[in-house]
Amino acid sequence: MRNDEGGGLPLRKRSRHLDGVKEINPRDYDFIRKFMTEHGKIVPARLTGATAKQQREIKRIVRRLRVVGIVP
Repeated sequence: MRNDEGGGLPLRKRSRHLDGVKEINPRDYDFIRKFMTEHGKIVPARLTGATAKQQREIKRIVRRLRVVGIVP
């Protein structure tokens, strides 16, 4: 948090991808791809702006999709 003098830590940006989303649908493949690289790796929360809870949900969904064979 910043104090009045301008020092301190900057405020963390919120995720544009997850604004207004209450639950992440595992069948919405295009939405899930926003959180993955072209090689199939999960993008870190510090880059997407996802909260820890949202990042865990993304992780579970991507791992399930890998087992099923939908994503690499």
